[in-house]
Amino acid sequence: MQASEQNSENKINNANLADTNSKIYELGYLLVPTIKNEDVAINYGNLKELVTSFNGEIITDEMPKMTNLAYPMQKVVSNVRSKFNTAYFGWIKFVMGTEQILELKKHLDLDSSFIRFLILKTLRENTIAVKRFTRGETYRRPKAKSMENETVVPINEEEIDKEIDALIAV
Repeated sequence: MQASEQNSENKINNANLADTNSKIYELGYLLVPTIKNEDVAINYGNLKELVTSFNGEIITDEMPKMTNLAYPMQKVVSNVRSKFNTAYFGWIKFVMGTEQILELKKHLDLDSSFIRFLILKTLRENTIAVKRFTRGETYRRPKAKSMENETVVPINEEEIDKEIDALIAV
């Protein structure tokens, strides 16, 4: 009985030690658009398995979706430079030890299906940004005011010069 109690106590101590070295990370990535639609789910599953293989605990994630890139990106694979205007964008938020994150980065660097990726330290809370305001969707430019009912006052240059001198003198 004492051996089983000691094993469970060791497991708790190891878990607490892992929690102190673990941090919350978010991995944002762009996959090459040459991947077939049906193979995107396979790459997505492989990436999740890779994270869990390094003792990572996935908090939340999003399946990669095809998106237009803001600017063309290049990737060199086997001495061939490819240029991409679109890519599959996805992200995963996970908890992992600080030592394992470097090993994960090394594996991602070797994978030719990634155009780019970024690993950030983050918070456990939901940090998803709301959709930004875009001018074309809901913005309506106010109509120009009609000048029919307004009276035109002539400009007195002497009064304007006096006001400018008074502002400069202060």
